[in-house]
Amino acid sequence: MKEIKKHIKHTLLALSLLIAFHSFAQTKQKTRILFVLDGSQSMLGRWGDEQKMKVATRLLSNLMDSMQSMGNVEVALRVYGHQYSVAAGNRSCEDTKLEVPFSSNSFGKIKSKLLDIRPQGTTPIAYSLEQTKDDFPSCNNCKNIIILITDGIEECDGDPCAVALALQKNGVTLKPFVIGMGLDLETIEAFRCVGSFFEAKDQESFKNVLQIVISQVMNNTTVQVNLIDTNGEPTETNVNMTFYDNHSKSIEYNFIHTFNSYGVPDTVPINPALNYDLTVHTLPEVKKENIKIIAGKHNIIALDAPQGMLKLEMSGLNEYDDLKCLVKKQGDLNVFHVQNFDETTKYIVGNYDLEILTLPRTIIKNVNIAQSHTTKVFIPDPGIATIFLPARGITSIFTEENNQLKWIYNIDQNTTRETIVLQPGKYRVVNRGLNSNKVIYTQEKSFTISSGTSVQIKF
Repeated sequence: MKEIKKHIKHTLLALSLLIAFHSFAQTKQKTRILFVLDGSQSMLGRWGDEQKMKVATRLLSNLMDSMQSMGNVEVALRVYGHQYSVAAGNRSCEDTKLEVPFSSNSFGKIKSKLLDIRPQGTTPIAYSLEQTKDDFPSCNNCKNIIILITDGIEECDGDPCAVALALQKNGVTLKPFVIGMGLDLETIEAFRCVGSFFEAKDQESFKNVLQIVISQVMNNTTVQVNLIDTNGEPTETNVNMTFYDNHSKSIEYNFIHTFNSYGVPDTVPINPALNYDLTVHTLPEVKKENIKIIAGKHNIIALDAPQGMLKLEMSGLNEYDDLKCLVKKQGDLNVFHVQNFDETTKYIVGNYDLEILTLPRTIIKNVNIAQSHTTKVFIPDPGIATIFLPARGITSIFTEENNQLKWIYNIDQNTTRETIVLQPGKYRVVNRGLNSNKVIYTQEKSFTISSGTSVQIKF
């Protein structure tokens, strides 16, 4: 009896697994790939000892053979620039056709059609992309991909970037893949806004790029960025991060880091064909260079980015209209941030030197920022000095300390009265009238400023 029960249990388990697998197979997302192929006259150009069109059609045909064994994939082919010659004018700028629509057996049909294409026309890329919106039949669980293969730039006054963006916004397709066949640098830059761009300089690189693009389309390559605190935990978040192409240094992705609903750093899809330089825009920035991405895998990138807070405060009333603080790494003369007073700002943990733009400037060195802690820096309230001058003249204000004068401010030569906000301390104002032509006519007054008080200095 025990053996019978055990057998029944195993049978039910196997049946439930079979049902679950069948259900998964039914709900698995279908991938539909539309190849948009350049059939314009420029494709008659040569790559080495072979015509570009011959290279493209041969390698695409080989690709159909390898893709045919993939499950849950459909392909289609649209060609442009192959029906009318350049001399056909407007007809040439509308020369695009869905040669092979999506179907379960379109692989062989595409191979046959590739043999018949004869380049002769111009390059209506924007118009061709616009027409693709009708190439994808309605589907509730399909991932729609466009792979554009071209050796030239738009020649019919269209805007491929705007069309590609509209297709994405309207949910027709994902961001297109663009394979450029031997393009110059200016043309390459023009295509980066269309979609994920891949450069093919020769036959071998074109073959490799084709494989890379298909691998990316079929595999879900993702990245998770862990911003590590001083305890070795990925707790830091809410900061902008930029992925640059390590080779070209162009901006590829720009995200604001966050945690997902599970409380872990969110996952983002990424192009695995590139190596990346990552900049996390903390204060100061942290960087990681030449990051290699494994296609079809969930990649984790970790950077040390522990942060604490700095708050700048007055002990009482603030007489300054817009007081700012220059923030520098300890011992470094370069200012990397300017912080407003009465604001709390995050910084990477460490020691910093502060230069607060009071009169005179307040220098505070070796301020420590600790993990998840708010360091508060107070400065004393200023006072106010109103200086009355007998006439227009040359007037300067100095601090007076340890029998030394240090200049801090010049009063406008054309005024006879000025009110200045000053930090507590001893000062001396020195004046000589513009019309006085002897040094001995120099006048000076010493005065003291206390927090929250006002003084008047008259000559």
